[in-house]
Amino acid sequence: MSTNSHKPSKNRTLNLFANATQASIYVAHQIAELIIQQQKQGKLAVLGLATGNTPKTVYQELVRLHQNEGLSFANVVSFNLDEYYPIYPEDEQSYTYFMQEHLFKHVDIKPQHIHIPHTRCETEDIHDYCKEFENKIASFGGLDLQLLGIGRNGHIGFNEPGSSFDSATRLVNLHAVTREDAQADFGGLDQVPQQAVSMGVNTIRQAKRILLLALGERKSEIICKALQGEITPEVPASFLQSLAQVEYVLDHEAAGEII
Repeated sequence: MSTNSHKPSKNRTLNLFANATQASIYVAHQIAELIIQQQKQGKLAVLGLATGNTPKTVYQELVRLHQNEGLSFANVVSFNLDEYYPIYPEDEQSYTYFMQEHLFKHVDIKPQHIHIPHTRCETEDIHDYCKEFENKIASFGGLDLQLLGIGRNGHIGFNEPGSSFDSATRLVNLHAVTREDAQADFGGLDQVPQQAVSMGVNTIRQAKRILLLALGERKSEIICKALQGEITPEVPASFLQSLAQVEYVLDHEAAGEII
């Protein structure tokens, strides 16, 4: 599919906040409102979740809402965007460990409702596993809301530069910039996995609502490219320009080059 067919949406929603905490709390409350709305209708809330430094305060606020204000996660079904390959769920660098530490073990989500790409399967089984992951999302009627961060190279999930608009969940090779940014967590570049399992761009774009959260000055350059630059596979987040259901949530520093 030619990227020329993807035109920027005229309905783009941009929400700017004075600082990272305010932006993160806003996102958390948008997620909480969806959960409560679905509860009132007796429905599940199907969430696509992200990892990394960006959503940490989002999850902290969701935990606070659960513990102090009675927000229940009993009706939440979660699908995480990605996971390193190979890695074990109990490894501290794994996204399974991250999600347990920052959200899941603090709330009342049902364990069977948590779906994080696992990487225990052999390479020859990855294709079938990824297809099963896609089918599982579809079995719940798709994602009601997808939370995204953005990498310095424009990746969303681990959809690295060059990813197709039509890509599905798959095994990907990690970009040098992505691995460089992860080296502190792994104790050195040589310890960072070369690959990961990631939801595809097409999987993400089918979510009913998408919140892209970007925080800090180091994201300002790529945010400018993603929001105002050409729609191109070289900046995977630029594909979001063509979607009306996307909301960009930025702090003042991340928005520095677009305002």
